[in-house]
Amino acid sequence: MFSLYLYAMIKFLTNIIFLFYACTLAASQTIPSNLSGLDSDFIAARKAFQQGNATQLADYAKRLNHHALAPYVEYYQLRMYLRSTSIETIQAFLARHENSLVAERLRIDWLRLLANNQQWNLFENEFEKLANKDSELLCYAYQHRVKTHDNNALNEARLLWFTANSMPDSCTPVFNTLISRKIITVEDMWARIRLALEAGQTGMARYISRSIPVDEALNIDELNAAAQNPLYYLKTRQGKIKTRADREIALFALLRLLSNDTNPALVKWLEIKDKLSDSDQSYFLGRLGYRAAMRHDSRALGWFQAAQNTQNPHPLTDTLLAWQVRAALRLERWDSVLDSIHRMSATEQADSTWQYWKARALKKTGNVSGANSILISLSKEHNYYGQLAKEELGAILTATKESTPVSKEEVIAMEKMPGVQRTLAFYRLDLRTEAYREWVWTIRNFNDRQLLAAAEVARQHGHYDRAINTANRTIQQHDFRLRFPTPHRETLRPILKEQAIDEAWVYGLIRQESRFLTDVTSSAGAKGLMQLMPDTAKWVARQLGIVNFQQNLVTQIDINLKLGTYYLKHVLSTLDNQPLLASAAYNAGPGRAKRWRDNDKNLEGAIYAETIPFSETRDYVKKVLKNSVYYANVLEHDHTAPTLKDRLGVVSKK
Repeated sequence: MFSLYLYAMIKFLTNIIFLFYACTLAASQTIPSNLSGLDSDFIAARKAFQQGNATQLADYAKRLNHHALAPYVEYYQLRMYLRSTSIETIQAFLARHENSLVAERLRIDWLRLLANNQQWNLFENEFEKLANKDSELLCYAYQHRVKTHDNNALNEARLLWFTANSMPDSCTPVFNTLISRKIITVEDMWARIRLALEAGQTGMARYISRSIPVDEALNIDELNAAAQNPLYYLKTRQGKIKTRADREIALFALLRLLSNDTNPALVKWLEIKDKLSDSDQSYFLGRLGYRAAMRHDSRALGWFQAAQNTQNPHPLTDTLLAWQVRAALRLERWDSVLDSIHRMSATEQADSTWQYWKARALKKTGNVSGANSILISLSKEHNYYGQLAKEELGAILTATKESTPVSKEEVIAMEKMPGVQRTLAFYRLDLRTEAYREWVWTIRNFNDRQLLAAAEVARQHGHYDRAINTANRTIQQHDFRLRFPTPHRETLRPILKEQAIDEAWVYGLIRQESRFLTDVTSSAGAKGLMQLMPDTAKWVARQLGIVNFQQNLVTQIDINLKLGTYYLKHVLSTLDNQPLLASAAYNAGPGRAKRWRDNDKNLEGAIYAETIPFSETRDYVKKVLKNSVYYANVLEHDHTAPTLKDRLGVVSKK
């Protein structure tokens, strides 16, 4: 009996000593504990904060002092009592967690409170330290600057006015001041009304119209009639267009018609155009050209040109000019390609898209040296246009030789960084949004070596999306095996052999579809590595003879790859065995991929890709095919692997 008692006492004391040692060790370590019990405590603390239970939150906070996410628990506590918390306590937290995302979040919350309390001196000091200044806080800052008679603030704030969207409430006093001082004019109000109506934001248009004198403002009944039935409205009102408000509503009705079809809008336009000013006519012709270009209507370029040939031309936006270029490309009007690019803003002209097509246009019009000068510079970029530029110059891609992997020591040091630890903790807790935000913040100012080390940490933990996006940010030092990872290759290769489909292309597509996240679901409902829609997965499963197929199987790696590669091979075989068309079909559907071909002639693949009307699909196709070229290199395929131009090919006419 005594021996049992003695044994129990010794065991008890041993446990006490062990717990004391463990706690002491945890307090001395820089890497916080990853115990599952503490992770559960954090989830409970987060829930307590969301429910406003300060007592429970305080209890959990005591246990989480050494957890990676302890700063967030402290933030939750401060956030609950921010109004009554002393300035010194808040500033101490901000200093203690300087340059962290959690400090940025508290600073944003505090700035809102300071602005509402009119504590402008404190606000101004903290606002300058803020990394990301959104419209709400900018307008608070402008409120203060306007009161201090800062004339620069008036002109800066005016730029926020020109948007179709509603602005935060903090902007209203600023805009009211600008209106009262006539810095925002009635013409500026009409400009914003037009932006709102073009975007279909009739509520915003009505709101802005309240600031215009009543006898000049929009007639709300007329506006509603135009929105509900634009064709009927134009039929019954075409002889009654007299005021500025009438013209704006008529243009709105025309744009509503135009969004559905070109010709009905064109017919009504021809009937009422004489009622509109030169500037109004130019405005509509530009939008007519834009919509027609997106529909691959050969008349588009003529309408774009007519828009600039009026006595008082309305300036074309960069978006419209981009489609003027695309319309010219479909017609191979290289002089118009150059002219349209030259009309773009300096920022837009510098984009690699328009640099490449400018070089192509210069080459086609005889300026080979000018073209090569652009192509040489562009070829240094590791993107779709950089690769096209290399091939235009006759260069061969040598991505793997340029890879500069980081050392094991660099990776270990990176993994110990607090921001990285917090990201990994959020991922471990399946709080993906929080993990994403923490990661993006942590790496925002990293140099190339740090980015590569961070990307390797992400890869080792299976967060391939973070690894790819982080490795993509490097400027001079690159590791293409991080940019183009090859997970699940053992599972994929036999499936590809069965389907007789290009490994590099499939990897390029998966990289773009899911970034190798196996359980991801898109907003449209597509699932898994190859992002299969439920109906597509069901159809393919039937073709493959999968018995008792259930949708929950789609996220299984092997099932997803079998279904996805079968469907990809199917669309490839039905679309002239062209990866370009099949890639477009995989994203937007086979019917659309076929419709986007030219009616009368074969089309260079790069022009087909550039003129895809859906921006998502256009970007997708370019990246999938560019990825394929890099994957062929990373996978060490032989030198007979197709170039990017080979993969783009020539698209036959309809």
